Amino acid sequence: MEFAHDTQVVLAAAASLVNTTLSEPDALADAAGFEAWMDAQPYTGDRAHTDDERTAVRALRDRLVALWPAGAGAECPDRDRTVELVNTILDETDARPHLARHDGWDWHLHVTPRNAPLADRMGAEIAMAVADLVRVDDLSRLRRCAGEDCDAVLVDLSRNRSKRFCDTGNCANRAHVAAYRARRASRT
Repeated sequence: MEFAHDTQVVLAAAASLVNTTLSEPDALADAAGFEAWMDAQPYTGDRAHTDDERTAVRALRDRLVALWPAGAGAECPDRDRTVELVNTILDETDARPHLARHDGWDWHLHVTPRNAPLADRMGAEIAMAVADLVRVDDLSRLRRCAGEDCDAVLVDLSRNRSKRFCDTGNCANRAHVAAYRARRASRT
């Protein structure tokens, strides 16, 4: 199944947010790191640029970790627990879906006003994107990287569900080089 462009973008942004937990120090720990990360994200609307806003986004991030399997090779998250989290976030953010068109994007779904708190906008949009996965019973698209020493999360939106490695740590290249070297060593 192909997902709407805004769903794909938000799911990728959700994975990026969760993956900030892997950086040492925490990429969102200070205002400069937070602003740099946010500047690369697709979220529109007002931003307060305050410590409270950053703290709220970090709290959202901590909740979103539960959307992905616990470790590489683990089963996808429980669908009922995922629905519970999605519904809770939608309720807490007072989500009210509406169509919007802006910044070169055709009509797409927004679920909060542009002036809602940033963490609420992010949470509601992520919850709606995950709801798309729930509705088609395809939470298996939320995965952990198959890299041996990587804990990053990813969203596999490929048609054949074949994505195994994250985009953050060059894991696919390292795995392919290791496999090549192993094949070569076995021939000698």
